[in-house]
Amino acid sequence: MDAVSYKTKYANSETSDKKWLVVDAEGQSLGRLASKVAYVIRGKHKPSYTPHADCGDNVIVINADKVMLSGNKLEDKDYIRHTGYPGGQRILSVKEMFDKHPERVVEKAVKGMLPGNKLGNKLYRNLRVVVGSEHNMEAQKPETLDLNTIKE
Repeated sequence: MDAVSYKTKYANSETSDKKWLVVDAEGQSLGRLASKVAYVIRGKHKPSYTPHADCGDNVIVINADKVMLSGNKLEDKDYIRHTGYPGGQRILSVKEMFDKHPERVVEKAVKGMLPGNKLGNKLYRNLRVVVGSEHNMEAQKPETLDLNTIKE
């Protein structure tokens, strides 16, 4: 037996089979949607999953303005950032951000579920979030993905 045949094959960005997928966020819970989208972007749903490589799919999330938040999160949840200057802490509630930029709520939820390193930054670029049901990525021939079929 040849010893080379026993070597583990790792997927990398060249050998991974990347697809474009469309996910409809209408009526979905924000946290569950974000965790499943991060799961797909990471590539954990594929048999060739490799933890240190970008082998996941590109995901387009449509209807970001129709995502649901449970409980009192719309009023109670805050996004906190700092400008870098003394006294520069800025607080924005989910309701305010949802009124101005509903796509950013979904983007922040998915980014928080990706790794906090260079790989996570690279994986975050595989996400597109759109308000409404129309997107401009038809050239990539995206397939529709039902999140209810994904078991994490």
